[in-house]
Amino acid sequence: MADGSDNTPASTPDSLLGVPAGVGVDDAMRIAMRRDRLLAALTLIAGVGLILALPFALKAGAEFFLPLTVALVIAVALIPLLEWLERRGLPSPLASLVCVLLFLVAANIAIAAIVIPATDFFRLLPTRIDRIQMNLAPLLDLYSSLEKYVNKTLRQIASTPVRPQPANAVAPPTSILEFAATSAPTVIVQFFFCVLVVFFFLSGWTRLRKKTITGRVSFDGAMATARVIQDVVDDVSAYLGTITAINIMLGVVVGIALWAVGMPYPAMWGGIVALFNYIPYFGPVIAAFLLALGGLMTFPDIWVAMLPPAIMIGCHLVEANVITPFVVGHRLTINPVLILVSLSFWGWVWGTAGALLAVPLLIILQTVMGAAGKPDIAGFLFEHGTLVDQRRDRRRRRSDDPDA
Repeated sequence: MADGSDNTPASTPDSLLGVPAGVGVDDAMRIAMRRDRLLAALTLIAGVGLILALPFALKAGAEFFLPLTVALVIAVALIPLLEWLERRGLPSPLASLVCVLLFLVAANIAIAAIVIPATDFFRLLPTRIDRIQMNLAPLLDLYSSLEKYVNKTLRQIASTPVRPQPANAVAPPTSILEFAATSAPTVIVQFFFCVLVVFFFLSGWTRLRKKTITGRVSFDGAMATARVIQDVVDDVSAYLGTITAINIMLGVVVGIALWAVGMPYPAMWGGIVALFNYIPYFGPVIAAFLLALGGLMTFPDIWVAMLPPAIMIGCHLVEANVITPFVVGHRLTINPVLILVSLSFWGWVWGTAGALLAVPLLIILQTVMGAAGKPDIAGFLFEHGTLVDQRRDRRRRRSDDPDA
């Protein structure tokens, strides 16, 4: 008896499988739609929960996740050098050791050129307060009335009795040995952990990439995996290599200009400018502020003291608007909104180190998502996902049944 409602198993849609016998096609479609919406809702809730919990987990576990992330970013940036050495006949462990040693030498040179002179220079800050105040005297006189009002308000607030709260006093370290015993081991362990991760990642990179690609079940999957891996390596290494060269050139130009105007420690200031230029938008502002502070500590005239930050800002404007767009091009162009979001997120999670890692991590995420496909959140929510417009459903039923 063929009545049109009899569906053979071969013609049954996959979405209707598992529906109890005797249920009509319309009812089965509604059941399948409810099931899909339930699964979509659960997926959405789990995804939102993971996104909300991830930054707190990264922040709480910064002692582990931060050096691990730094090591992986450095290792990815060193992969082109590793492959170049391997093509010259060096075995992977020896090539990895050479890469790590070269990086450590470059890092030590940078630290010696920046940290040690900066420590000596800013140690003079308490003795240069009078000169800074003398340079800022016109501005201080301009806002003297506001300062008096603020002080009056603060005195009124301070005169209000406050119930003292018990606090546990923590004695500061009284010697270098005590300081090293309390804080240095953590830094040393994280440093060696980072170095070991870089070495072992590089030494096993060729085997890891080959195993990842050959482990795909289809040729298209293998080719897609190889393409994503190569794109991540190319984009991260190209960005870090290009930006490093540009920042070094910027630091050299700024250092020479500061030496010409008589600024002490020009190499240190050039290194500070190059280092902070890794942080988009905010880094140059911080470098200009430090140069302004150094100028106020060095020169007796406020207009001469503002010359170093003016030189730095002028060089940065040329670099950011002419040199970097011409050298980098459109391949590594990133949405400024995404850069600001990444800087805010990683800066909140890991501080200054997170801000330095923000753009490389954004490039990795953008490359992987570009290959895997960006999620259609709007379609997921409003077309075939969890959120349904009930008014639209009523209009559709009304159009199907005019008597309703």
